Amino acid sequence: MIQYVIRRVISSIPVLFGILIVTFIIARVIPGDPCKAILGEKATPAVCERFMREKGLDRSIPEQLVIYMGEVLRGDFGDSIRMNIPVTRLLIERLPTTVELSLAALFVSIVVGIPLGVISAVKHNTWIDVLTMIWANIGVSMPVFWLGLMLAYVFSLLLKDTPFWLPPSGRVSAGISNDPFFKVWGWDLPDGGFLAGLLVFFSRMNILNALLTANWKLLKDAAEHLILPALALGTIPMALIARMTRSSMLDVLGQDYIRTARAKGLGHIGVIIKHSFRNALLPLVTVIGLSLGGLLGGAVLTETVFGLSGLGRTLFEAITARDYGIVQSFTVVIAFFYVVINLLVDISYAYLDPRIRLS
Repeated sequence: MIQYVIRRVISSIPVLFGILIVTFIIARVIPGDPCKAILGEKATPAVCERFMREKGLDRSIPEQLVIYMGEVLRGDFGDSIRMNIPVTRLLIERLPTTVELSLAALFVSIVVGIPLGVISAVKHNTWIDVLTMIWANIGVSMPVFWLGLMLAYVFSLLLKDTPFWLPPSGRVSAGISNDPFFKVWGWDLPDGGFLAGLLVFFSRMNILNALLTANWKLLKDAAEHLILPALALGTIPMALIARMTRSSMLDVLGQDYIRTARAKGLGHIGVIIKHSFRNALLPLVTVIGLSLGGLLGGAVLTETVFGLSGLGRTLFEAITARDYGIVQSFTVVIAFFYVVINLLVDISYAYLDPRIRLS
């Protein structure tokens, strides 16, 4: 198993560098001028020439690529052209929002989608099955931005004076204490470095920070702000998980060992949980893993609708402004998450199915 993991990690390194190179080249060959996008259309040629020289964009693309690859190997993602601050700092500030939102959306998808899929498979060809699949088809087809706007309209405007009101934007209400856990614990934050960045990163995940500091007021407020965007973002993977669960369960329920278990007198719930569901998990794990990767990379619309400054929204703004440093670095980070998730999915296969460990 350890050798398998090492091989997968080593084979993922060329993939990441390949994605970095492709993103680097595509970002520079697409139409658009970074100087005009950032300084405005009225920027004179002299101003643009000085701007391009200061940012190192006057060199040839191969030369820029070699310089950038050397910086990445040293752990330096460069600076944002538009904001003139290190991209690593932006990652630490914006990535926690996207990770927290994606995990919340995945949690909603799993908690709702799996039970619906199991119930639909057990009640195959009944009105429950039909209604579940109709809902799943609607969920897959529903645009995220439209659903987000509708959720905000219903829960923030129509239900404004009821206990069901939910905030339409932001992460935390004004005036809520949100001190980082390392300050509450009395830790001295190291000056720069990987450890300092890691502590700041986790402290910016409001739910985790509230749990670590026992700040229940912050926990309640952050959870309320997270409900609507998590529902909007999690609807499509929720429908996909429900459909995959139903399909996989139907395939397993028709196997001979399920009939044998029932013939031996095992209860209906025991057959469903112990025999059917566990053997139906392999394709489901793949869908869940790919859904998490998709949520991390596709949260831009949800973050825009609900006013969240996360990875997706920042990446969209960077593409519009031709901010190459952010586009390249954020794309590689998303690709890294995909690689890690796929690795975890493969490892989970060996845990769920011992035959894979023996092959």
